[in-house]
Amino acid sequence: MRTFKVSSIVRLCLSLLVVSSFLSGAAAQSPGGGSSRHLFVITIDGVRWQEIFKGADPLLISNEEYVKDTALTRELYWDSVIDMRRRRLMPFFWNTLAKKGRLMGNRAFDNKVNVKNFYKISYPGYNEIFTGHTDAFISPNLAINNKNINVLEYLNSTQAYHGKVAVFTSWSVFPYILNESRNALPINSGYEKLQEENDREAELIDSVQGSMPETHTRHDRLTYLSAREYIRQHHPSVVFLGLGETDECAHAGRYDLYLQHVADADRMIAELWYAVQTDPYYKDSTTFLITTDHGRGRKPNKWTTHGFWAKGSGDIWLAMLGPDIAPEGELKGRGQVYQKQLAATMAAILGDPSGKGHPPGKPIVLPRPAETPGLAGGPKISR
Repeated sequence: MRTFKVSSIVRLCLSLLVVSSFLSGAAAQSPGGGSSRHLFVITIDGVRWQEIFKGADPLLISNEEYVKDTALTRELYWDSVIDMRRRRLMPFFWNTLAKKGRLMGNRAFDNKVNVKNFYKISYPGYNEIFTGHTDAFISPNLAINNKNINVLEYLNSTQAYHGKVAVFTSWSVFPYILNESRNALPINSGYEKLQEENDREAELIDSVQGSMPETHTRHDRLTYLSAREYIRQHHPSVVFLGLGETDECAHAGRYDLYLQHVADADRMIAELWYAVQTDPYYKDSTTFLITTDHGRGRKPNKWTTHGFWAKGSGDIWLAMLGPDIAPEGELKGRGQVYQKQLAATMAAILGDPSGKGHPPGKPIVLPRPAETPGLAGGPKISR
């Protein structure tokens, strides 16, 4: 074995390098390399930041054009105090996630999360979330295979996560957005059945699905139950759960049903978090990343729609919860992050494996739990 004599100058340089690395990392670090070995990505289609951070909209909840029973809907979701109102709508978000995780996108504090693609509709939004691209050609919500490599297939191509990725979505277009025909990702979308052998619960779920009229968006509860049963049986490490009924109800002009499905999504996420935290395989090693594909119009008469023509459609939000996510809660400092950063952030959460197909864009810079600057801290400006 050869030995080398290290000069005092070299030792000094090494010391300075270590100190520099420590100081640069102490301010804010990517979560990669931490305790997260599993990642659950959950999207709630077309949910506005207003309902996430303010609860039921006072201009809509009493509007008989959008709410069939205004008295009952107010009983369920209304409070004059914003903090109480949002807790009534989304108790898991505000009683658990806001205490132990991170919530970004409250524009009351100039804390912004935005879509970068021009169109601000679903296909381009999900393309941006999972590939980091904001392609100009992806405009229609049509069943067209996406040419871009997505982070799920990228992770599935790595040794650590090959065969450990699963997708369950309500909207039937996802096999095309994620290009299932190219990458053979296990995608259960629309009213596809589980077809699990010797699994009574899976057979029951399939039976219920088979008895219902099929549309392009499956009932979210069925999507969730299918995902939960698959997770229980197979323990995938990377899961995407895409919920869609919120957007359907908003387009139908039913603010009462929109609120119900927002509340349902909160309950399902709470149930899934409980299942994860009571399963030794996932406990304290799983991160939830929760977001939406687009916002909606800001004006009371524009909330039903979204797109480049409807101001507010690019305003979104992001929630994160897991062992490497500092418990900063609701960020109340000025900041700006973009949807196109999420694919790289997902890879970073799992250690940022490198190779061909690595998602473009810079991951969101996240402080580790021991480095939490306080609840008033905001994300670094990323462009």
